[in-house]
Amino acid sequence: MIRFILVVVALLGFLAASIPLVIGEYLVSKRNAKRQQEHSLRIVQAMFRLIFRLTGSTLTIKGQDNVPEGAVLYVGNHRSYFDIIVGYAVVPNLAGFVAKKEMTRYPVLSDWMRLVNCLFLNRDDIKEGLKTILEGIEKVKQGISIWIFPEGTRNENEDILDLLPFKEGSLKIAEKSGCPVIPVAFTGTADIFESHIPFMRPSHVTIEFGEPIYVKKLPPELRKRSGAYTRDRIIEMLKKEQRERAGAVQTEQRVIKKA
Repeated sequence: MIRFILVVVALLGFLAASIPLVIGEYLVSKRNAKRQQEHSLRIVQAMFRLIFRLTGSTLTIKGQDNVPEGAVLYVGNHRSYFDIIVGYAVVPNLAGFVAKKEMTRYPVLSDWMRLVNCLFLNRDDIKEGLKTILEGIEKVKQGISIWIFPEGTRNENEDILDLLPFKEGSLKIAEKSGCPVIPVAFTGTADIFESHIPFMRPSHVTIEFGEPIYVKKLPPELRKRSGAYTRDRIIEMLKKEQRERAGAVQTEQRVIKKA
């Protein structure tokens, strides 16, 4: 419980103390939007890295060299709020998440989300959803990467390989802008908090970036189901991670027996 309390205190303390900073960032954005976005991202990254450390967890990053220069569409599986924390903590350049519109209810938090290029999606309004896609395309053209979780919500299935169906429209940003899709596989994030709410426990988290997918270059039959195709790539990455973890456990057990 102590880890949970530390994380909550750190987060609420940051939100309360950063109100003047938010105002300052908005003022800077009027003179130099890119400078503001870069500065805001570094602040958020520092905060998220602190939160992650407070959980006692460790992180392994794989495949980062698969991410090409320029804006991309990161597409990941989603099992935990810590997917967002880890995702933001490791990106090298400007990037914003697609979040549900309900997040705009929370002052200061939603302000920081806007400052770091988050988009707010109304899942119940097709017209509003199209507007969000257009905003995402415009951000990609400006060199800002976008993160999206095509499952649409946190996946609470026990089996990490049992991903929810990917919403096909979620890859429209990449299809229309021509930017590459980077499949991202998160492992171990739910073991920090969601697997045993309200307790937080240390976990070994792995984030793996897969090889880029160019939607327009896919064969026609795959282009029609690019969401399902990307989902399959992420499942393959998760399977590989499971095998590697199982192999590491077996090796450790053999070493213990010999000792």
